[in-house]
Amino acid sequence: MAIQAGVILAVIVALPYKVFELDRYFVPKELILHAAALIVAVALFARRRSLSFDVVDGLLALFLLWSVGASLFATNHWLAQRSVSVSISAAIIFWGARSVAPGSYRPILIAAGIAAVCAAVFSLGQAYGLDSEYFSSNRAPGGTFGNRNFVAHIAVIGLPALIWSTVTARQQFGALLGSIGGALVAAALVLSRSRAAWLAVAASLVVLLVPMIASRKYWRGGHVGGRFARLTLAAAIGGAVAIVLPNSLNWNSESPYLDSARGMMDYKKGSGRGRLAQYKNSLHMAASNPVFGVGPGNWPVEYVRFAPSGDRSLADDGMTANPWPSSDWVAFISERGFVPTIALLGVFVILFFSSLRRWGDLGNPEAVLAQCVLAGTVVATMVVSAFDVVLVLAAPAFLVWSILGATSGIRRGMREVSMSPPWLGVAAAALILASLISTARSVTQTIAMTSVGQGGLTAGWVTGASWDPGSYRINLRVAELYSRRGRCSVARGYARQAVSLFPNSPEAKRVARNCD
Repeated sequence: MAIQAGVILAVIVALPYKVFELDRYFVPKELILHAAALIVAVALFARRRSLSFDVVDGLLALFLLWSVGASLFATNHWLAQRSVSVSISAAIIFWGARSVAPGSYRPILIAAGIAAVCAAVFSLGQAYGLDSEYFSSNRAPGGTFGNRNFVAHIAVIGLPALIWSTVTARQQFGALLGSIGGALVAAALVLSRSRAAWLAVAASLVVLLVPMIASRKYWRGGHVGGRFARLTLAAAIGGAVAIVLPNSLNWNSESPYLDSARGMMDYKKGSGRGRLAQYKNSLHMAASNPVFGVGPGNWPVEYVRFAPSGDRSLADDGMTANPWPSSDWVAFISERGFVPTIALLGVFVILFFSSLRRWGDLGNPEAVLAQCVLAGTVVATMVVSAFDVVLVLAAPAFLVWSILGATSGIRRGMREVSMSPPWLGVAAAALILASLISTARSVTQTIAMTSVGQGGLTAGWVTGASWDPGSYRINLRVAELYSRRGRCSVARGYARQAVSLFPNSPEAKRVARNCD
């Protein structure tokens, strides 16, 4: 139940404090992920005697352990803890979904489909004039994600689960709701203009064409074919309506959707060219730190040392425009090293190929189609994560790993080994401890943002700094406020803290120099 509720809540929650333009979306979603992972970790500890271990689990454990080791060498340990905690909590969700999957994968897939529809609904609401303090005008229509690309990621990753929930619905009414949801998701995908999401849809269709045809003998004669045709028609209508229906979005082009389609594979100009330059510089980071990288979450801390002047990834203040590179895999290689990145890639490869074999052992058509969901989710995730971040962010990571766990757990395809209860007990206890720390950190970050948003100008920021000493933004702001008043004795400590978090920040260095 924690997984189903959590995956939906992670899509919905956001904070209204616009001064924290990114974190007001990310932090509450991280809190939901960590809280759900804590509940699941406790349940895994209680069931430790019945758990088993296979190659996928081993590779994922290697990825996590290596990431923890990499965090020890990071410049900014606060960012490292936050980044690793998302990976650990997402892995716990995967293991929890996998352990209950043989009898409970349906509720998890339904929840994943609902989460995709919820993301689409909020995005469409903003696109067609709904105004809310929880929405951001930047990168609209981002809904409760603050960025249209993030909505598209959720929509395309959750789409296979939504299709499965629709075609296997127990009642006709459920199938009808699924078709309506498919229309909403298609409309949101069109309006998002996310080229990575569009490529993911195309890749999933191409890759799954043969498996879907091959699986037909398992579900032929039921309602699956008719429901799938109706869902496809509804999605086509939804996408067409989104194109022609007037909206409140201010595109800079007379043909925005056509321009986005034309630019999907263009890496000679625009954002594509910027991505290639960013990837090249990030790989230089990885080459200089091939074993452990620069530390989880520390890409924005170190990238400025490797980027030439005029790099499009840098903002006017000398910091990176985004706190991550434009690819999960570039992030993992540069921040954690080559070994954990290869291990995680191995997890996806094994899950994909295991989903396409031995369907005759599954026993029912729904389970066979769920294996197609597993394959489709892997393909969609791999494509999107190649061009944007997915696995390093809480909400999409929650969605991805809950689907992968639920569908792969139907049939453990690789050779399993039983672990002794003491070892499993130690591992489960470590996961509980990590979840407790991660949840507590997210709570203090939330309190810090609330203090700034609801408190007085200086008092609110000072209170926020006491709750979240790892926030560069809050420490720098407090230092600036006291420096302007000539109270350098107070400002100095906050300025030095800001410099310690981002040693290459020109603004933090300037404030620190003013008070030396």
